[in-house]
Amino acid sequence: MKEMAALQKLPHCRTLVLLCFLLATLWEARAGQIRYSVREEIESGSFVGNIAKDLSLEPLALAERGVRIVSRGRTQLFALNPRSGSLVTANRIDREELCGQSAQCLLNFNILLEDKLTIYSVEVEITDINDNAPRFGVEELELKISETTTPGFRIPLKSAHDADVGENTLQKYTLHPNDHFSLDVRSGVDGNKYPELVLERALDREEEAVHHLVLVASDGGDPVLSGTSRICVKVLDVNDNAPVFTQPEYRVSVLENTPVDTRILTVTATDADEGYNAQVAYFLEKSLEETSEVFELESTSGDLTIIKVLDYEDATSHEIDIEAQDGPGLLTRTKVIVTVLDVNDNAPEFYMTSASSSVSEDSPPGTIIGLFNVHDRDSGQNAFITCSLPDNLPFKLEKSVDNYYRLVTTKALDREQFSFYNITLTAKDEGNPSLSTDAHILLQVADINDNAPTFSRTSYSAYIPENNPRGASIFSVTAHDPDSNNNAHITYSFVENPIQGEPLSSYISMNSDNGILYALRSFDYEHFRDLQLCVIARDSGNPPLSSNVSLSLFVLDQNDNAPEILYPALPTDGSTGVELAPRSAEPGYLVTKVVAVDRDSGQNAWLSYRLLKASEPGLFTVGLHTGEVRTARALLDRDALKQSLVVAVQDHGQPPLSATVTLTVAVADRILDILADLGNLEPSAKTDDSDLTLYLVVSVAAVSCVFLAFVIVLLALRLRRWHKSRLLQSSGGSLVPNSHFVGVDGVRAFLQTYSHEVSLTADSRKSQLIFPQPNYADTLISQEGCEKKDFLSAPQSLLEDEREETFSQTFFSTAGQIISSTGSTIFSLRRLQLENEFTISLPLKCKERANQTQKIRGGCQPHPLVNRLFDL
Repeated sequence: MKEMAALQKLPHCRTLVLLCFLLATLWEARAGQIRYSVREEIESGSFVGNIAKDLSLEPLALAERGVRIVSRGRTQLFALNPRSGSLVTANRIDREELCGQSAQCLLNFNILLEDKLTIYSVEVEITDINDNAPRFGVEELELKISETTTPGFRIPLKSAHDADVGENTLQKYTLHPNDHFSLDVRSGVDGNKYPELVLERALDREEEAVHHLVLVASDGGDPVLSGTSRICVKVLDVNDNAPVFTQPEYRVSVLENTPVDTRILTVTATDADEGYNAQVAYFLEKSLEETSEVFELESTSGDLTIIKVLDYEDATSHEIDIEAQDGPGLLTRTKVIVTVLDVNDNAPEFYMTSASSSVSEDSPPGTIIGLFNVHDRDSGQNAFITCSLPDNLPFKLEKSVDNYYRLVTTKALDREQFSFYNITLTAKDEGNPSLSTDAHILLQVADINDNAPTFSRTSYSAYIPENNPRGASIFSVTAHDPDSNNNAHITYSFVENPIQGEPLSSYISMNSDNGILYALRSFDYEHFRDLQLCVIARDSGNPPLSSNVSLSLFVLDQNDNAPEILYPALPTDGSTGVELAPRSAEPGYLVTKVVAVDRDSGQNAWLSYRLLKASEPGLFTVGLHTGEVRTARALLDRDALKQSLVVAVQDHGQPPLSATVTLTVAVADRILDILADLGNLEPSAKTDDSDLTLYLVVSVAAVSCVFLAFVIVLLALRLRRWHKSRLLQSSGGSLVPNSHFVGVDGVRAFLQTYSHEVSLTADSRKSQLIFPQPNYADTLISQEGCEKKDFLSAPQSLLEDEREETFSQTFFSTAGQIISSTGSTIFSLRRLQLENEFTISLPLKCKERANQTQKIRGGCQPHPLVNRLFDL
């Protein structure tokens, strides 16, 4: 039973579903189109309809959503009132101008909501008012009627035309009262009224030859408007038949591209009369429309010819009234309807409703770029349009209602790849041949800061010659940013790191605009040799992006330091050391070694030694790369006691720099031999006789002065020594006496012996008295020298005052004899005191070297004999 009840209810449910579907369809169609009605010729700004209400929106929401009217190719007749949300008239509305004689005048346009690009169709019906009076084609009409015409004869009259429609159009004709004529109005198949003049009573030309009638055409408006036409009737004889057309109405179809002067139709009318009364002439009935300007009728042949280009889009058909009149003036009329056939002579047209000139590169897919409408003035298949755009673009078209299209993006855009797009839209109809139109949209892709500056290399290296001028440009780094405008404006900086306790910005500076580095100081290779920087490139985007790169600045050495001689050291008083070479030395004996260094590096620090000058050429040689001074041959008895050598040290820079040192080599086996041999020195035989006298005089004077000064100083020192000994005795202590130094030619002597070293030290100053033993190896002093005793080592009895006094007397007696015996040899003995305290050390035990203030190859405990030797 339940199943039977369900089957009975099934048709009823299906009916309800179909009814709901039908109502939804009707409501959707109603919602998609809004319709209003307005009278023509109303004032501008008059209310037409409430758009806000019909769109279910508040009046203020219309302005916020960007509502506007979109229409194609015509004057804007309506406007939107943003305050009230109503549709009002914007210009004068003339129904006859817009729709002509159409029974119904409808204007269509669209309403666009820009926020969501939604289109609504609006249809406004323009209702007619009686603003046009009926008008005749001619103001005065002349008729000729034979006097034999029988009463009841009808004469068609010129019709009047009223531009209005409906009740406002032509409604009736009236004829002013007349005894011979009456008016009859006949309705045609097209619904128009055609007046005819009816002869009521026979005419008598002799009684009245001309009849003047007034025809009035009135419409049905309120108030009633009318037009008049004067009729002049001339009474003739005998012509009692009017022409008759072969067809009551002619129809012809013509393509709109038919050439001008083409004959499209021939009308024919016949007259039953004969002779002159049968001669028919054809005329186009004049009207207020443009039809009379498009066609031309040959009066004698009845040929209808095109005299103006037809346009289907302007008029799809033409109605032509043709009259046939015989010789005496009787006429008849017919109508020719010309139908214009459409050809595909109009390309599609674009109407850009909304279009963006730029879009951000980070816009998501589906972003709407523009909204446009495509229209073709042709009809049928010729007006069927398809739109397309190139396939290689990241855009697509979405069709909307009423041939509206949206241009939207299909993927994310990249300005660095394409900064703009020249989009070509193509609209093509389906005519034969097909016509198309292109529209171009130039779309700029707006940049966002999505790229950081990049350097061309991962690291940079630059080389700067030392002693560069301050403020000089030393290097330039450049970064590239593919973005544009501020997003590509790069500023350069570097990370501030201290260098040797000073900020990096005190050494270099950087131009933030172009990345050029400038030196703020003159770099010194010997001070530091490289700088490590971290350069940062930052754009001006929001937020800014940056990248960094490492830059290594290497200081290149220049030859700006001359060689510095470390040994023999130059004393502060201008004297040089004396090196001892025994007469028994064999060739190759190492006399001394010149030690020099150069603060430069590389080739600028490669040193070479050469003997620049020697008092005895060929006696000594200097190692080119070692600086070792060796004997070149065996020493002879005739060789001078004192040999002076000038050694030059030169680097390999460009230009080369050099330094010189003067060495004095004493040729003797013992110190006493040096003193004895100095008295036997003879003047050099090579001295010119012209200069000898001058040299002798100068030498004697100098020696005398020096000797006198020496005696005075000696006496003072002896008194000072005596005073110190008294103080020592009184204090119960011992005082190490100040040392004295033996000089040759006024130069401090570093004497060399066979077995001992004597070290003379005074704070920052250093002087050495060296007594090396004979050595034919490459070292100056034997490693075992610290354990040996020289010939000066003596018993403690030698330290007694008697021996000391005897030694002093003998020493000065010998010096006096030498000074008195020769005037060419300068021998001076003087006491040198450096900061009032000296220490003379004689190496006894090598383990005690660390206790000395200054060490040269190791210093040991002082030897009293040495003190006595040099304590004059």
